[in-house]
Amino acid sequence: MEEQRALAGFAALSQETRLRIVRLLVKAGPEGMAAGAIGEALGGASTSRLSFHLTHLEQAGLIRSRREGRFIIYSAVFATLAGLIEFLMRDCCDGHPDICAPVAAALDCTCDPTLTRET
Repeated sequence: MEEQRALAGFAALSQETRLRIVRLLVKAGPEGMAAGAIGEALGGASTSRLSFHLTHLEQAGLIRSRREGRFIIYSAVFATLAGLIEFLMRDCCDGHPDICAPVAAALDCTCDPTLTRET
């Protein structure tokens, strides 16, 4: 990931509401969440406020939207989020992997990729 794209991603995440939205969408997984459900999870955020933050995150490449009938579904772009982490850790430890061990352990996904979510 290039530095300018990383800066845009980190800038988008540096606002509380947008960070909460991304964390919600990461938890929701690839199927994502409808805009209304995101607003409810944020404590009833107004449509205009929510739209502003979703647009900002989408322009930064952190989330994407798709239409399903009357609903707009938003989901995290996991490749971009992984790219941000990789950007931070690319030159980690200057050849001393033991220093990065806590970071690697924190990133160890406890999800079983062979299981699918029930809908």
